Amino acid sequence: MKLNEVQAAVQVDLQAQARIHPSPLAGAGAPRHRIAIISDHASPLAAPGSVDCGGQNVYVAQLARELARAGHQVDVFTRRDAPEQRQVVQWADNIRVIHVPAGPPRYVPKEQMLPHIDTFARFVTRFVRRQHGAYDIVHANFFMSGMVAQQLKQALGLPFVITFHALGRVRRLAQGTADTFPVERMRIEAMLMRAADRIIAECPQDRHDMERLYGAPPSRIAVAPCGFSPDELWPVPMPEARARLGVADGRFVVLQLGRMVPRKGVDTVIQGVAMLRRHYGIDAELLIVGGDAAASGNDGLELARLQGVASDLGVAAHVRFAGQQPRAILRDYYSAANVFASTPWYEPFGITPVEAMACARPVIGSEVGGIKSTVHDSVTGFLIPSRDPAALAERLARLHRHPDLAQAMGEAGRRRACELYTWRHVAAQLAAIYNEVVHQTRPDASRPAIRPTAFPT
Repeated sequence: MKLNEVQAAVQVDLQAQARIHPSPLAGAGAPRHRIAIISDHASPLAAPGSVDCGGQNVYVAQLARELARAGHQVDVFTRRDAPEQRQVVQWADNIRVIHVPAGPPRYVPKEQMLPHIDTFARFVTRFVRRQHGAYDIVHANFFMSGMVAQQLKQALGLPFVITFHALGRVRRLAQGTADTFPVERMRIEAMLMRAADRIIAECPQDRHDMERLYGAPPSRIAVAPCGFSPDELWPVPMPEARARLGVADGRFVVLQLGRMVPRKGVDTVIQGVAMLRRHYGIDAELLIVGGDAAASGNDGLELARLQGVASDLGVAAHVRFAGQQPRAILRDYYSAANVFASTPWYEPFGITPVEAMACARPVIGSEVGGIKSTVHDSVTGFLIPSRDPAALAERLARLHRHPDLAQAMGEAGRRRACELYTWRHVAAQLAAIYNEVVHQTRPDASRPAIRPTAFPT
């Protein structure tokens, strides 16, 4: 696609998307609710990129912040995973984080948490009963959180919505025996799709999978994506970003950012950059952000495996493993790169491509999950098959040869992200869904929505 075609396609795309996802309005008279967010393993206080910490943590944190800014009161319930954690943390105005004692006060892989969920649910039920004001709605995140929300509905009559963030059947199809979740996960997910008052799909593919693989009723599914915060991510001049990060000027830099797990396909990016150097003669450098080499378990093992891949391909000197980084400087990493690459072979949504677009970088992504809907092929970047390093290398070489095209795609991505994928926009969509569910499930004579006041201590 030529430069002028990219620019024309941007306008058509944004107009079409605006018709599909109209921006909800939260005026001064909009209802304010008291919301319980359940996020069993993904705390909003955890550092993204650390062990088992990724998109769901960001989703919960940013959603809670935007709901609170809109005047809603939010409690986030997450499992205590360190002995020094206070049970109730006043995180910000209108937001508390409640650390639930369920299982040992240390890190437990989410694949091993199911035996602790009944304890988690009993604690949350007791906690909710003791509150001075009733919650209006519960938003469960992940299938185990859905089990907690279902118990709250049965015991206290609270309606709930659920965002699965990943589906067991899709994960099993993509990962096979590498998926170590208990087999009953799929049965539980199917049951929750019948019990929930609304199911939140993060993208059209997510909705399709729910309907096709689980028989979820289409009328109960609403689509609301993930997003980014404009207060956190914006384009930084490349020379400034590179100077702060110690990245040499003049080099073609590819960025990969996220958790270090095999399904993210980081090895495909390493292989693609190796091909870019070998077959196209381009002096390319790969920045890999995420993971903790000092961590025990899969995180450190995957980093070691990826370092071995780079060494075996002869590009170890051109691949920089930056490790886990604070979110406050991620905009420098995005902005220091010429291209962002995300090549998972399974991805429920994928927040990092949206973040890269917010920083005006073209994205090359696998044609899977949410990436298929966030990246507009040949307009904001390119979609390629997963596990195809040759396709990645060819697209990277094309953007290297045509920097004006890369810049136009980055600018188109920035406009698309700001139009459709800010967390404020996402939170407004979800607040509208909450309000609809509350009105559908609350008897006319029931308690009114609470006014925004300070939380009881």
